[in-house]
Amino acid sequence: MRPLAIFDIDGTLVDSRASIQQAATEAARALGLPDPEYDRVRQIVGLSLPQALAVLEPGLSPVELARFTDEFRASFGRMFDAGHEEPLYDGAMDLLTRLHRDGWRLSLATGQNRRGVARNLARAGWADLFVSSHCAEDGPGKPDPAMLHAALSAAACHAERAVMIGDTAHDITMAINAGVRPQGVAWGFHTVEEQTAAGAPHVAADFDDLEHQLHRFADMAGAA
Repeated sequence: MRPLAIFDIDGTLVDSRASIQQAATEAARALGLPDPEYDRVRQIVGLSLPQALAVLEPGLSPVELARFTDEFRASFGRMFDAGHEEPLYDGAMDLLTRLHRDGWRLSLATGQNRRGVARNLARAGWADLFVSSHCAEDGPGKPDPAMLHAALSAAACHAERAVMIGDTAHDITMAINAGVRPQGVAWGFHTVEEQTAAGAPHVAADFDDLEHQLHRFADMAGAA
């Protein structure tokens, strides 16, 4: 049995940059706030939504923050009611399929809510790929290690045989907090430098590089 690969969703498997920026912008406008710059929005991705929006607009009162959160969710609701589907990154599905075929156990750990996770698991072929899925609604969000502890328990896997794949410093810090190997990717929300500064020993340049690193990790974990 190969190790456990735990994947983030936004910015790692799914290109949600445009939809997250749109939701943040529409929510800000509903409260009469300036449009948030993308460089600010990208920093909060991966955190649980109320925490993320509190970081994005730290001057809001609790009532305003609750409305900001509701407006953000409403914007996403309108997008998906209109038939919007966030695209997978090219190569994501192929990698997941090959890992599953090769005996890897796969899991999800995301800052999305449970509804968002369900929406992604409804993608063609996804439901059969993953041992478990974990999100911020299940308990503490990133960078708390709770989601990874739950994923390890669901897969009956020791931390040293698991790798967390994500695109943000929040993913990297969560992995380190859980004693799981962190693996960054270069195509999402945080830069290579930001992930490296958080402790990522490697940030994959593309899905081929990521697959190579995962199999290298599996070989080392199997030899340990």
